[in-house]
Amino acid sequence: MSTNTVDNARKVTTMRLREMKERGEKIAMLTAYDYSLARLVDEAGIDVILVGDSASNVMIGNPTTLPITLDQMIYHAKCVTNAAQRALVVCDMPFGSYQGNSKEALHSAIRIMKESGAEAVKIEGGEQIRESIERILCAGIPVMGHLGLTPQSINKFGTYAVRARGEAEAEQLLRDALMLEEIGCFSLVLEKIPAALAARVASEVSIPVIGIGAGSGVDGQVLVLQDMLGITKGFSPKFLRRYADLSTTINTAIGSYIDDVKNVTFPSAEEQY
Repeated sequence: MSTNTVDNARKVTTMRLREMKERGEKIAMLTAYDYSLARLVDEAGIDVILVGDSASNVMIGNPTTLPITLDQMIYHAKCVTNAAQRALVVCDMPFGSYQGNSKEALHSAIRIMKESGAEAVKIEGGEQIRESIERILCAGIPVMGHLGLTPQSINKFGTYAVRARGEAEAEQLLRDALMLEEIGCFSLVLEKIPAALAARVASEVSIPVIGIGAGSGVDGQVLVLQDMLGITKGFSPKFLRRYADLSTTINTAIGSYIDDVKNVTFPSAEEQY
């Protein structure tokens, strides 16, 4: 068996992600929220599964990520950890579970780890939530940071437009990234920022930087699974590449099933007992 085959079979850990960055191997990350799809994603060889608070949009149908609760995130994360064998499973901390109160942040993170079996948490924000992140890290819980466009702050920004185009915001983002590395975050997501800035951040920090709408100069990429599979249709940002058109495939299959039931061609004689 080749060394590469052995390495691909290894369980992905936070330490392994750093090793991947050090040797220039890109990190592939996707979201998942349920057992069936998480099993397929894991078997395909994904490195990291993010149980994102995008479940609020994708699984529940909310217009933003804000309404999803900690209990709901734990439920979805448990579904995913039941399926994942190889991938590192990271769970988003939802809006309201960590902002402004570091003790509540720690309690929320502990609940996620104990009740879902996730192996790390992801938190949006920089210096303003430093105390919460440090308290979680002191409990031995791995933290993935998230800077740039932070969807939980949509009401503050008022738009999903590209962030950190201006010099002041770009410099603040860089300071936040360096701070997150310094206090012990194992990785960092950069969302919807200029590619040149993202590449600069990735070159100046030693921790892996995962991009979504942040160009190719980072250490890995993440997309929402339902978006890249073409299950969702109403969301088409510039950075999204659709690798399938499952919406059409599923609609066609269901339409065929309906026709067969109506025309009594299902079940056939061979499909009965």
